[in-house]
Amino acid sequence: MSERESDIEFDFFEESETREASAEDRPRRRGPRPPVRPPTGLTPLLRLVGLISFAILIVLLLVLWVNGCREDQRKNTYKHYVQDVSDLSSQSDRIGKRFITLLTTKGTKEAAVERELSGLAVQQHQLSTEVAKMTPPGRLRQEHEHVMDSFDLRESGLNGMAGIFKSTASSKNAGQAGTELANQMERLIASDVIWEDLFKEPTKIELQKLGVTGVVVPDSIFVPNADIATTGSMKLVWQRIHGGTTGTGSCSPRGTRLVSVKVLPAGQELSTDSLNTIQQTQSLRFAVTVENSGCAQEVRVPVRVTIQQSPKPLSAQKTIELINPGDTKVVEFANLGLPPLDQRTSLTVEVEPVPKEGNVNNNKATYPVQFAVG
Repeated sequence: MSERESDIEFDFFEESETREASAEDRPRRRGPRPPVRPPTGLTPLLRLVGLISFAILIVLLLVLWVNGCREDQRKNTYKHYVQDVSDLSSQSDRIGKRFITLLTTKGTKEAAVERELSGLAVQQHQLSTEVAKMTPPGRLRQEHEHVMDSFDLRESGLNGMAGIFKSTASSKNAGQAGTELANQMERLIASDVIWEDLFKEPTKIELQKLGVTGVVVPDSIFVPNADIATTGSMKLVWQRIHGGTTGTGSCSPRGTRLVSVKVLPAGQELSTDSLNTIQQTQSLRFAVTVENSGCAQEVRVPVRVTIQQSPKPLSAQKTIELINPGDTKVVEFANLGLPPLDQRTSLTVEVEPVPKEGNVNNNKATYPVQFAVG
């Protein structure tokens, strides 16, 4: 074998170290990566359920919060409405007090009565307008209609009375005038009934159903004593204002008298001749009966009760707005204070004499009393 042949044979069967190293450094082929399998077991499932539950809880809390805000807003709407009505009713009640004072004030002239009644009617009309502008909450729409009815009747009654006083200014028919005035007074009485029966009580029931608390549905009383609204009373009012002989200072005799004093709730009538033991309780009160023993209608008659004690007596006073000839009125006194216990003292009741009263001996009485713990 020649030398060349030996070289060829060597090259064919052997590789250099460099080629072998390159083969080793070449990266190896890998097969496709197997898919990643999700972890198995209950823990991931529970975690997912927990997240869903938490999300549901958040949604429920959000819904409850929104509904709670809406419910609070709705209740506040009812509260604000009742408060607004209460403000207007208080103003109307003040008009009613001025109206009664006008009819029961001594010496008031017919022209002044006309003028004052017309002014009161204008004020009541303004209140009626305010009520008509209000937007009541849904469940009280019908009740609100009765608020408007009540206020409209008051406006109508005041205007009607002003018109009658004007139209009868030169009349001598007291009976007819009294009847016409009493008809207008019926409107004012009806306004109080409508308020009580068709607004106040139904509104209280609706608020209870809705769970609205912290608000008081107001009273509204335009004529506190319905006795003044009778035909007989209005006849005497008309005569007094027009200066007629009946019901005025020109008739005789005039006067009032103290009829009796009773302790309530026991019903015990006090005696001036013997010691009266009175049980002191929280409900203790005194009922004083007064009679108009004269010929004239008397107005704004003060009645006083005094219990003697040291250093300062216990005393209270109330006023009979109007009392017709032959009629009686009962005036109650309560919460006079704590009287001296287990010792003798006196209780004095006095009816202030009316102008030109002839006999004042029956206007006052003093009763010996002793208060004991009830």
